[in-house]
Amino acid sequence: MSAPVTAAAPPVSTSPFTPLRIPIFRMLWIASFVSNIGTWMQNVGAVGLMTELTASPVLVALLQTASALPVFLLSLPAGALADLVDRRRMLLLTQTWMAATALVLATVTLLGLNSPWLLLTLTFMLGLGGALNNPVWQTVTPELVPRQELPQAIALNSVSFNLARAFGPALGGLVIGYFSAGAAFLLNGLSFLATIYMVYSWKREPQATSTLATERVVAAIRGGIRYARFAPPVQRILVRGVSFTVGASALFALMPAVVSRRLHLPTSFYSLLLSCMGLGAVLAAVTLPRLNQRLSIDWRVTLATAAFATGLLGLGYANNQWLLYGLLTLVGMAWMLVLNSFSVGVQTVVPRWVQARTISLYLLTIQGGMALGSVVWGTVAEHLGLPLALTGAAAWLGLSMLLVLKFSLRTAPETLDHTPARPRLEPVLVQEPAPTEGPVIITTTYRVLPEHRPQFTYLMEQLGRIRRREGAIGWGLYADLAEPARMVEYFLVESWEEHEQQHDRGVSRDEADLKNQIRQLHQGPEPPHITHLLAQHYRPTATPPVMVPGSTRLVASTAGEATA
Repeated sequence: MSAPVTAAAPPVSTSPFTPLRIPIFRMLWIASFVSNIGTWMQNVGAVGLMTELTASPVLVALLQTASALPVFLLSLPAGALADLVDRRRMLLLTQTWMAATALVLATVTLLGLNSPWLLLTLTFMLGLGGALNNPVWQTVTPELVPRQELPQAIALNSVSFNLARAFGPALGGLVIGYFSAGAAFLLNGLSFLATIYMVYSWKREPQATSTLATERVVAAIRGGIRYARFAPPVQRILVRGVSFTVGASALFALMPAVVSRRLHLPTSFYSLLLSCMGLGAVLAAVTLPRLNQRLSIDWRVTLATAAFATGLLGLGYANNQWLLYGLLTLVGMAWMLVLNSFSVGVQTVVPRWVQARTISLYLLTIQGGMALGSVVWGTVAEHLGLPLALTGAAAWLGLSMLLVLKFSLRTAPETLDHTPARPRLEPVLVQEPAPTEGPVIITTTYRVLPEHRPQFTYLMEQLGRIRRREGAIGWGLYADLAEPARMVEYFLVESWEEHEQQHDRGVSRDEADLKNQIRQLHQGPEPPHITHLLAQHYRPTATPPVMVPGSTRLVASTAGEATA
C-alpha cells in the first residue's frame, strides 16, 4: 500500500516581524504597546503620589501588594471565565473596567481628593481588571497568527512590554514633573481607549460553542486543574517554569540592594541595568526565528538558563560597570528566550476549550515561583550576604538544567493538532436527563482473551489518563470473576452537562488512536457495549412511599427505639 500524499508544510519565516503583516495583530500590538506605556506611567505616578500622601513605608509597600494580590485571587477564575464566555466581549469588559478605574483615579487626584487608602483601593481595582484580562489576552494571539509564526508573535509581545518598560517610566517622570501624578493617571486611562477600539474592531471568526448551559466556574476551575494534572506536556512546562523562576527571582529581588549596598551607586545605575535587560529582550526577539530553526526548545532553555546563572554570578562579584551592562543584556536575552519557550509551549500543547485555564495555571505558577524565590534569596542574603545569595541562586539554576533529562519540553508536532479525530457516538437514551443531574457513570464492556489481558490493561491505563484529563473524576477497569474474558471499564463525571460537553468536544486524536488499538483486542462480532448510568436520589413527596408486604420495615420496640 502506497503512503498517503500529504501537503508540504509552508516554509517558516525567519523574519521576527512576520506576524506584523497581519492587520489585526499589528493593530492590537500597537494598542497593547500604548497601553503598556500607560501602565508604567501609572506605576511611577502611584508610587510618587503615595510618598506625597504619607510617610509610612508600609503603605508605600502595600501598593505592590494591591497590584499583585488580584493575580493570586483571580488567575484561576479568570482562566475559567475566558474558556466559558466570548473572549472578545470579555476583553472589552476588562479593558473598559481598567479605563474607567484609571479615569476615576485621575479625577480624584486632579481634584485633590485622593488619600492613601483610596489610592490603594483604586490600585487594587486596576489589578482586578488586569488579573481578569491577562489569561484571555494571551489566548488572542494564537487565534490571530498561524501556528508556525506563534513564537515570533509572542516575542513581539515581549518586545512591546520591554520597550514600554524602557520608555514608560521616563515618560511618566516627565509628565509628573511638568504636570502632576493625576495627569499620568489620565493618560493611562486614555491609553486603554486605543485597545478598546481595536478589540471592538476585531471581526472575530465565529467559534464553535456548546448549546448546553454554561459550565459552572468552580467546576471549570477543577476541570482545568484536572487537565493539567493528567497532561504530561503541561506538567513538564509547569515544573520547568517554577524551577526557573525560583532561581531567576534572585535577580529582581536583590539587584536594587546590589546597586545601593554592594556597588554604592545611585538609583540611576539600577535604571540603566533595567534598560540593558530590555535591550537584551529586544535582541533575543530579533534573533529568535533563527534560534528556533537551529536549536531545539530544550537546548534554547538550557543555554538561556546557563546565561542567566552567569549573569547572577556577575551581579554578585563583578564591579566593572560596563561588564555589568553586558551581563544584564545577556540576562535580558535569556529571560525572554526562556519565558517565550514556556509561553509558546503552554499555548500549543492544549486544546482551545481548556487553553485559558492552562495559561492561568502557568501564570500563577510563574508568580508563585517569583514570590517564593524572592523570600528565600532575600532571607539568604540577610544572613549570608548578597554574593552568596546570588551564588546560591545561580547554583539552583544550574541544577534545574538537569530537569531536561526527565521533563523534556520537546513535543511531537503531530500531537499539537487538537482538531477532533471524529465526533463521539450519541448515547441511546429513553429520557434526556436535566443538565445538572448526576453524577453519571459511563461503562464500556469488552471481551478480551486472557492472553491479551496484559496488553489490554496497559492500553486501558493510558486511556484512563485521557478520561481523567477530559473531565472524569473517577476511572476504573474490572474483570468479571464469573467470566474472566468480560472486562468492564467505567468512568465517572460530575453531571450530565459535563458528559454532554465531552461529546461536544469530540474524540481527540490520541484517544482515537488508543481506542483503535484497544478494539483490535476485543473479541466477538458486536462492538463493545456502552451504558450510561445516572445517580438516583430519593426526593420526598407529600405521600409517603407504600411499604410492600414482606419487605423490611421499621418496628417500634418497647424501649421506643427503631429496629429493623
